[in-house]
Amino acid sequence: METSFFKNKKVTVMGLGLHGGGVGTIKFLAACGAQILVTDIKTQDQLSESLEKLKGLKNIKYVLGQHRPEDFTKVDMVIKNPSVSWQDKNIRLALEAKVPVEVDSGLFFKLCKNPIIGVTGSKGKTTTSVFIYEILKAAGKNPVKVGIGQTSVLDRLSLLKKNSVVVFELSSWRLAALGRAGLSPQIAVFKNILSDHLNYYKTMEAYIRDKKYIFSSQKSRDWLVINQDDKLLGEISQQALSQLFRFSYSPIQGEKSVFLDGEAIFLNDGIDVKKLVDLSELKILGRHNLSNLMAAISACYVFGIETVQIKKAVKNLKGISHRLEFVREFNQIKFYNDTAATIPDAAVSALSCFDQPMVLIAGGTDKSLDFSELGKEIAEKVKGIVLLKGNATENLVLKIKKNMPENDQREIKIVDSMDEAVAQALALAGAGDVILLSPGAASFGLFLNEFDRGDKFKGIVQALK
Repeated sequence: METSFFKNKKVTVMGLGLHGGGVGTIKFLAACGAQILVTDIKTQDQLSESLEKLKGLKNIKYVLGQHRPEDFTKVDMVIKNPSVSWQDKNIRLALEAKVPVEVDSGLFFKLCKNPIIGVTGSKGKTTTSVFIYEILKAAGKNPVKVGIGQTSVLDRLSLLKKNSVVVFELSSWRLAALGRAGLSPQIAVFKNILSDHLNYYKTMEAYIRDKKYIFSSQKSRDWLVINQDDKLLGEISQQALSQLFRFSYSPIQGEKSVFLDGEAIFLNDGIDVKKLVDLSELKILGRHNLSNLMAAISACYVFGIETVQIKKAVKNLKGISHRLEFVREFNQIKFYNDTAATIPDAAVSALSCFDQPMVLIAGGTDKSLDFSELGKEIAEKVKGIVLLKGNATENLVLKIKKNMPENDQREIKIVDSMDEAVAQALALAGAGDVILLSPGAASFGLFLNEFDRGDKFKGIVQALK
C-alpha cells in the first residue's frame, strides 16, 4: 500500500479517543488528502483535549455523541479505534457492506518500508519498548517510537528515514489487526502472558490468540525474543517458525540468550557467555524491570547492536513515566507514581520493590481479574491502605480483609478523588515511609485514563507545601 491510496477517499475514523492514536490517524489522513469523518460516542466536551490538537485541519467532519449507520456503509474505508471490538454492530455493518475496516497498526505495517521491532506482553511492554529505543539511540541508530504509551501511530510514518528502525508497542487489540492481515514484525518481543482485559475477551484463550499474532506470520529469518520464565510462553513459542532468543532470571546454557546470574546480567551468543553489566551499575528500580531490561538487550542484540554499545547504554537507562516513577520527597516521605499498574500482578510487583513502610493508594475499575494475590500482599506488606472507589475496590477489600489477622487495627480508607486519596495517605504516613500509587485496576469512572490518574497524583504531590 502507498499513502497516495487515501487521496480523495472517504474515510470514517471510529473513535477519536484521548490517548493520541485517533489524533495521529486523523493527522495522517489529512496529510494524505482524504475526506475524513470522525465519529465517537463521547461528546465534544469529553473529547475537547483531542479536538484542540486537530484545530486548523481541513476536510474533517465530526459526528460526536453517536454513531450513524451511514458513516460505516457509505465510505471507502473505516479505521476503528484498536479497543473497539470486531463484533461491534457498526463494524459488522461496514464489513457486510464490503467496506474495508482497518486499525492504525495494520495500516502502519502495510505502509512501512523500515524494519520493525514489535513488543507485546501483558505487562512491561512500554518500559521494554522505551529501553529498546534508548539503547538503539545511544548506539547511533535512528529509532522511531510508535504506539509506545501515548505515542501515536500513523502520523509517525512521516518521521521515518531510510535508516530508521521502528520500535512499536503492540497491544492485543493492535495485534488482532495484524493477524487479520497476516503481518508480524521482523523482531518480535514477547514479555509475558498474565490475566488481563477479560472484560473484553471473556476468555484467556481469546486473549492469547490475539497476542500470538506478534509472531504467527514471521519468516524463518525473523527473530522471536521470548521470556523463558513464562511457562505458557514457552509452550506457544514452539509454534513459531522464526529464530528464538530467550531471556530469563536464571542461567540458560547452550542457547542464544540473556540471563541473570548472581548480581550480573550475562549474554550467551551460542558460543561464549559474557558478562554485560553488574546490577550495581544500573539506575532502574525493581526486579521486574530487570526482565524488561533483558528483553530489550535481547532485541537490540539480534538487531545487530554490538555488546560494547549495549553495555554502555544500559548503565544510563532510567525509569519510565507512570511506572514506579519517583515523584518527590516531602516531609521525609517518598512518593512514587505507578499508575500504569492496571492489573493486580503489576501492583504485586511494585509492592516487592520497597523495604520501607508503605502507604498504598490502589483500587478502581475491575477488568474481571483475580485480586486474591494482591489482597494477600497488601495485608502482609502495607502499613496504610487507601482505595479509590470502583467495583474493583469492592472486590479488593474482601481479599484484603480475608488475609488480615483478627486483631488488625488497620482501617481501609475508601475515597472518590485523588485529592482525598493523597490527603488520607499523608495522614497515615510518617518520616521514612513510601506513599505508592499502584492501583492494580483500571481508571475508568474517576479518571479519563490511567495517565490522567497518574498526572493528577503527580500534580497534587508536587503542590504539597
